Amino acid sequence: MNREMDLGFLLQALIPSWNSVAVLLIFLAYLAIAGSILPGKLVPGVTLQDGSRLYYRCNGLRALLLLVGLLGIGSKMNFVSPTVISDRGLELLSTTFIFSFLTMVVLYAAGCRSRSKGSSLKPHITGNLIHDWWYGVQLNPQFMGIDLKFFFVRAGMMGWLIINLSVLAKSVQDGSLSQSMILYQLFCAFYILDYFVHEEYMTSTWDIIAERLGFMLVFGDLVWIPFTFSIQGWWLLNNKVELTTAAAIANCFVFLIGYLVFRGANKQKHIFKQNPKALIWGKPPKVIGGKLLASGYWGIARHSNYLGDLLLALSFSLPCGLSSPIPYFYPIYLFILLVWRERRDEARCAEKYKDIWAEYCRLVPWRIFPYLY
Repeated sequence: MNREMDLGFLLQALIPSWNSVAVLLIFLAYLAIAGSILPGKLVPGVTLQDGSRLYYRCNGLRALLLLVGLLGIGSKMNFVSPTVISDRGLELLSTTFIFSFLTMVVLYAAGCRSRSKGSSLKPHITGNLIHDWWYGVQLNPQFMGIDLKFFFVRAGMMGWLIINLSVLAKSVQDGSLSQSMILYQLFCAFYILDYFVHEEYMTSTWDIIAERLGFMLVFGDLVWIPFTFSIQGWWLLNNKVELTTAAAIANCFVFLIGYLVFRGANKQKHIFKQNPKALIWGKPPKVIGGKLLASGYWGIARHSNYLGDLLLALSFSLPCGLSSPIPYFYPIYLFILLVWRERRDEARCAEKYKDIWAEYCRLVPWRIFPYLY
């Protein structure tokens, strides 16, 4: 009977409400407006196959700080509850999923009807409906001048922080705030803020320059990132964890090492693409075939940024202790995803760079984990 009641409560909580629709649409409308009017560095994207380039206004940090400030003021003036998201987590999840699905219906239909010959909007249709739906048919579809791929990943990262802050407010309200919750919140907040400080680096990532905008990215950005990356916070709301001082310090070291590797590797790659002669760790870069960087972190492993990302994911879960596998869903999932993505990256690079890639693999034999994989 309890199981039936729990299942019934879960299904009831998943039913979208007009309030959850309003929260999502107001959030997305704010991002569209703020992204269009706030000042920010205009960063050129990589040159596409047809010679064109997109330009990205990197004002995400300003938009995020303004949003948090407005929510704080609204909370103080009782215009909005700081726990509005944590109180409606499941219905917001289902609402966002439905929105992602409907968005992909529109993107797929618009992409199939496109007659554009440019790299950004030229449709790539294989005839396999599932494949085209999942991976998308256009590289950089736009809506009212907004690059949707860049917009959705920004929405996902900001959504993750807003969810976390609402969970934090809920834990304070319930009197359950713990050292573990504080560590988790600090690590995630630093990571997200740092992401927006270096938002321009996103313009040279594989997702932006090579992946078409399909359900994989739409769902991944709008649903997967904010709602699964915050599982640890939700779990800590209902589970008390007492960390030893040694465990807390070790957790901080895992986060620090992960951050240094992740940020350092991405920064080196971005700078190399901007200036192939820029020094790496104080020395001229070693470049294979004039194209592939084999210095710094990229001389240690071919996907060293993935190693940093995995350590960071682990550091977000370690504050939850070892009593349950649930808080470790994110690092486990990320490990599987990145190994799968690394295999796809390697296949594409081998096809694109041929002998140059083979030489790079001989020089840097490790894929992600030095001396292990």
